[in-house]
Amino acid sequence: MLKKSISDDSKTQTQLADKLRKCRKEAGLTMQYVADHAGLSVGFISQVERSITVPSLSSLRSISGVLGKPISHFLEQPSNDTETTRETDRISYSVGQNALSYERLSVNFPGSSIRSVIVSEPPGHRNEPINHEGEELFFMLQGEITVELEGVRTILRRGDSMHFDSRKTHSTWNHTDKTASMLWCGTMDVFGEDTTDPMHNNQSKGKKT
Repeated sequence: MLKKSISDDSKTQTQLADKLRKCRKEAGLTMQYVADHAGLSVGFISQVERSITVPSLSSLRSISGVLGKPISHFLEQPSNDTETTRETDRISYSVGQNALSYERLSVNFPGSSIRSVIVSEPPGHRNEPINHEGEELFFMLQGEITVELEGVRTILRRGDSMHFDSRKTHSTWNHTDKTASMLWCGTMDVFGEDTTDPMHNNQSKGKKT
């Protein structure tokens, strides 16, 4: 049985860029302000708004928090209402073309704090450096990636893991010619379901462009 997937990534990417740019301008925020408060570079924010670069879920979550919007305002993601998932039933989705793809594993319930997805990283893909609140754990399922944590590079191969403080600047790079897959677990609300999260209703103000 083929795995289910959400297609039309090019349309999703263009719509995302337009929404982010419009929301930022309506909030009167500069790209520099958004970058500084999202733990990203201003060059990256500019590329995202021009649909040149596709953000990861965590980057999109950070940006949406600065803009005072839940991530669901910018990206529709598959929901999960059961404790058990089956490989053939999980929906694979991505934020745009040639980007990371995801399969949701975790379920939301009162008091839950762990989010988890299977992340597939295409050959040559580089994830933008970012830092934010929380913690993350990577467990490699297939292939290998380079993880850079505070300037230190580590290669993770099948069966390897890394658990770290997300406040440390981190990024990933699939340095191979094959797709790499890993289990990602973290405390950041990448699905936009926790309304008690301070970033969910962040109404920060910055200088107008």
